[in-house]
Amino acid sequence: METVEINGRGDFALWAIQRAQEIVTAEGAAFALSARDMDEEALAQTAAALGKAISEAMLEVFDGLVGD
Repeated sequence: METVEINGRGDFALWAIQRAQEIVTAEGAAFALSARDMDEEALAQTAAALGKAISEAMLEVFDGLVGD
């Protein structure tokens, strides 16, 4: 995982946008394909993976704010 130094709101906004793009690129395509194919099981699995990626990103931010 890459470490990013955030010195203000602008830095945080840029990081959040980049992180969201990474998540959507990695998880969103599978979710969209499942929705298009109307495969409910695959849709549930990919939705869970997308939610997990978002949760992990939020925990990443929290861990960075709290420090060691």
